[in-house]
Amino acid sequence: MPPEASIVIGSAVVVFALIIIASAVRIVPEYQRLVVLRLGRALGSKGPGLIILIPIVDRGIKVDLREIFFDVRPQAAITKDNAPISVDFYIYMKVVDPMMSVLQVQDFFGASQGIAITTLRAVVGEMMLDDCLSRREQINEALRVKLDEVTNRWGIKVTAVEIREIIPPREVQDAMSRQMSAERDRRAVVTESEGKREAQIKIAEGERQAIILRAEGERQAAILEAEGERQAKILVAEGYAEALQRIFATARGIDSKTMSLQYLEALRDLGSGAATKFVIPMEFTRLLQPFVGHAEKSMQDEK
Repeated sequence: MPPEASIVIGSAVVVFALIIIASAVRIVPEYQRLVVLRLGRALGSKGPGLIILIPIVDRGIKVDLREIFFDVRPQAAITKDNAPISVDFYIYMKVVDPMMSVLQVQDFFGASQGIAITTLRAVVGEMMLDDCLSRREQINEALRVKLDEVTNRWGIKVTAVEIREIIPPREVQDAMSRQMSAERDRRAVVTESEGKREAQIKIAEGERQAIILRAEGERQAAILEAEGERQAKILVAEGYAEALQRIFATARGIDSKTMSLQYLEALRDLGSGAATKFVIPMEFTRLLQPFVGHAEKSMQDEK
């Protein structure tokens, strides 16, 4: 055999050996597992780390354990009250059993998507249109539970289902717009009436407080006025009393002659008036007796 042929054959053998070694050695990351099939028989899942396979005999299938999601394109569904709607949602899932995900289903991704679509139509078909629009969380939970029941036998765990959008028919959208407009108008009217009612209550409360304050002021004014009148009357009475006391004190020192002169002065004032009739009290004769006595005494003294 020529040396050149020997070199070529040797190089081919080395390359083949390197290929065999490379196919036998696998490095599995932490987030993956390697399902090993030996001559078509499952040996189990290996990893993470360095995995040695028997060339040609063993076959390794990588399975990703990280949570994945996929977007289900808008699907048409019929509600319980025969209203067509379009639903778009996300599905989140992850592999919990690598062996089951390889042995029980050929393509769990596509199978999960198909199950999600049929499950969605079943769930929506049991609900009214208003419930579909207002109870998204309930639809999400119902889809997750039903999907998890099916995918559990594949070693797949459905962690969440999130509806992104529900599109009702155009007629329903127009009716909802009118309803929302009417509801806003109703709330505006209610708010306005509540504002008016609160304003009237405030005005009435203010008037009540004003009346109370006005009455209180009038009462205080009446009390002060009465107190002033009482003080004035007391002062007047005290003045009268003091005047009487002074008159009495002065009158104690006046004798009968002075009183008689005062009566005569009073009679002179009466006589100077235009009256033609005079009323002379009986006591006047007693007052004249001293003058009569003085006159008689004077006449006797002259004699």
